[in-house]
Amino acid sequence: MPQITLTFPSTVELNVSCQVGDTAYFSPTTSIAGFATSAQSTVIEIGRVISISKTSGTWVLICDTNLINGQQPTTSDFISFSKNNSVNLSSILGYYAETKLINTSYIKSELYSIGCDYFESSK
Repeated sequence: MPQITLTFPSTVELNVSCQVGDTAYFSPTTSIAGFATSAQSTVIEIGRVISISKTSGTWVLICDTNLINGQQPTTSDFISFSKNNSVNLSSILGYYAETKLINTSYIKSELYSIGCDYFESSK
């Protein structure tokens, strides 16, 4: 399968949850009122991430791809990724969970809602 190499400067912090096996996407951007925007309908799959490394001050992602030459991402495109749902489930397992919320602001704040998705691991 063909591969594509995506490079990002070290000043760009790669999302910590991006890992080998994730699927990378790109979306062309347009400028509206001075902001770079992208339509959900323009998201294009790059392919599965097979390598992530940081060398010579740049992040390097290598992906398997089926993109054609005219469909390559550019430096102004948004790059995103999704997790493999059969492996990376985000539910809490077990019988116990603890959460600590801290307001570091000096003004009064109100919390509207907190939600949690959990799965009892055994019974």
